[in-house]
Amino acid sequence: MIAIYPGSFDPITLGHLDIIERGCQLFEHVIVAISRNPSKQPLFSVPQRIAQIKACTQHLNNVEIDHFESLTVTYAQRKQAKVLLRGLRVLSDFEYELQMAHTNKSLADSIETVFLATSNEHSFLSSSLVKEIAKFGGSISHLVPSNVATELEKCYDKTPPPPACPRNLL
Repeated sequence: MIAIYPGSFDPITLGHLDIIERGCQLFEHVIVAISRNPSKQPLFSVPQRIAQIKACTQHLNNVEIDHFESLTVTYAQRKQAKVLLRGLRVLSDFEYELQMAHTNKSLADSIETVFLATSNEHSFLSSSLVKEIAKFGGSISHLVPSNVATELEKCYDKTPPPPACPRNLL
């Protein structure tokens, strides 16, 4: 069975990686699908995020990295997926994710949403929080894969950055 794990992954965190690894144990094939959220201004480009995720999931033989710009259920149908995989950190996540699951079910009755509770050590993590810590020079090495930590540190280095830092990392 194919599962889609959609998200912006800007950047991918150890919490995301935990969900991906556990999803790979539950499903034959997991597609980590980077979605474009028009209400967010991403730090990293889609190609950068694809490269970051590929680098930290290379130990998994049943994962694929992709991106899309459509409704999640439309993408899932195109990929012949039957499951949307979602991680839950806190109660407020559940309210939002349940609303999305019901909405997706109304759009595509054949697609189920499966929730995985994030591991305790990652329950506080969000990409926004990681970027804020990195921006102010805090340590992020325990929050994101090492390749991502390096790229974030380059983006927020206090020395004068090259023009358009995030887009020139690759």
